[in-house]
Amino acid sequence: MRRESLRLARLIWGLFLYAAGIVLTVNANLGVAPWDTFHQGLSRLLGITFGMASIITSIAIVALSALMKEHIGFGTLCNMILIGVFIDMLMLGGVIPEAQNSAYGFAMLIAGLFVVGVASFFYMGAGYGAGPRDSLMVVLTRRTGRPVGLCRAVIEGVALICGWRLGGHAGIGTVIFAFGIGFAVQIVFTLLKFDVRAVHQETLAETYARLKAGIT
Repeated sequence: MRRESLRLARLIWGLFLYAAGIVLTVNANLGVAPWDTFHQGLSRLLGITFGMASIITSIAIVALSALMKEHIGFGTLCNMILIGVFIDMLMLGGVIPEAQNSAYGFAMLIAGLFVVGVASFFYMGAGYGAGPRDSLMVVLTRRTGRPVGLCRAVIEGVALICGWRLGGHAGIGTVIFAFGIGFAVQIVFTLLKFDVRAVHQETLAETYARLKAGIT
């Protein structure tokens, strides 16, 4: 059980770091990230929090991943819920201040990119199933054989175009995030010698069966 507890702690820590990375990029005030254009639009349209909008968007992305035959795991469900919850905690609590000038904003933005990269290493390495957005990244990586960084960049680029057409707020920070996140993730994974394709992401059924059998 100790090993299982460490895996669970790794998952939750990774999701918290992911939320922190998102808030860093948003509070940089240089333009929201591609996916966050959707969250921002939903938040304003429905009168809900940014985190709740993130949860709703994640549900839609998981449905798309399922159609592409990517397995859904315990970690996928935790990602859908906890990142949105953590985002609201950090934003509403004012834990991460907003940038007061461009220099500070660029520093926050770059920091946010690499925090997201480190977060991906932690929660994806736990093996409980990739998150909604990373499920798409994994599908493309496996099907095309292309580097994970390139696949992530393509996904973010498509999200940017769709978000802009929906009227989401975009700026220089949006462009940097869209094309920089893939390289940030690639750099982190390379430095930590982490191959996303080598990690078996458990489905809900596999996790349940393993725990029921007492295998940790």
